[in-house]
Amino acid sequence: MIILKVDTNPQSFKFIPRSKTYDGLFIKDESTNVETQITISSSSTNDYYESITATFYIASPVFNLVENRFYRLLVKNGTDIVYRDRIFVTNQVIANFNVNENVYQSNASTNEFIIYE
Repeated sequence: MIILKVDTNPQSFKFIPRSKTYDGLFIKDESTNVETQITISSSSTNDYYESITATFYIASPVFNLVENRFYRLLVKNGTDIVYRDRIFVTNQVIANFNVNENVYQSNASTNEFIIYE
């Protein structure tokens, strides 16, 4: 799974493709089923993996990244799918990621009880 942020700056991710040639990067929102093509800013080939840098946040009424939402990622070479993955968008620090951040509220109670055996 790839983790991205809601950010207008370019972000990068690493992946191991089925083929070393690719020309398209597509993201599909799992909630709305809206798919859009993302322009690849730069890419690099390493011994065992590829790296793509692109600007993923597109402020448009049709498509934009929303925090705490999942997306499908497809890297294509023409019509052939070279790589497929899932994206999760969050602005939390990954090391401190918590699913319940700002959602879960603990309740303090002064209940006293006795257990008889």
